[in-house]
Amino acid sequence: MNAISPALILGVIIVFYLFTSIQILREYERGVIFRLGKLLPQPKGPGVILVFRPIDRIVRLSLRTLVHDVPPQDVITRDNVSVKVSAVVYFRVVDPRKAVVEVENYLYATSQVSQTTLRSVLGQAELDDLLSQRDRLNQQLQHILDTETEPWGIKVSAVEVKNVDLPQEMQRAIARQAEAEREKRAKIIHAEGELQASEKLAQAAAVIEREPAAMTLRYLQTLTEIASEQNSTIIFPIPMELIRFLQQPADRK
Repeated sequence: MNAISPALILGVIIVFYLFTSIQILREYERGVIFRLGKLLPQPKGPGVILVFRPIDRIVRLSLRTLVHDVPPQDVITRDNVSVKVSAVVYFRVVDPRKAVVEVENYLYATSQVSQTTLRSVLGQAELDDLLSQRDRLNQQLQHILDTETEPWGIKVSAVEVKNVDLPQEMQRAIARQAEAEREKRAKIIHAEGELQASEKLAQAAAVIEREPAAMTLRYLQTLTEIASEQNSTIIFPIPMELIRFLQQPADRK
């Protein structure tokens, strides 16, 4: 048998080594390369790259937006109300080199800073602000988290407070407050209606006082309305002139 040429064996080894050195990164992936323990200036990808092991070591990172659910946190608001608040954080890697070098685990670090920031910021707000001004609090949380994670190459794009769990006692108190507020508005509306009605009645009385015959016409109109109902009520209208005549002797006394 013919001996295998050493050059052929070397060639096969080189081809196999190059074949195993080929790495394919997707469009949303980047590869951070450490060559002999030193970080290369630029991340690799996307597409086909060469990783010469064991000289090179690659760390793959995704540049897609990640969604992190912040577990419910016990928060004591500024007005001393204990609530449970959960949130969601949207962030992504914008600098793969910093995300690998500056922090050991950027996912865990972002999760922890999200929880502490949520408790800190919402603890400075009152309960009414927490329930009615979520947009402002969300923007404040996003700004703080973005500033905290910027040295790690992380961009926090949005923070949303998902749920606020109130104690049963506080829910009943808020319900009573809302009910009292509705009753107050109903009484105000009723009082405004009475005021407007009294003004119209005063205007009508002024017109009737200027025209005495208007009262008689009003009596006749009332009789017409009663007659249309076909009931047995009988009304005898008394002319206003007779009432005034009867009042004159009393006035003279």
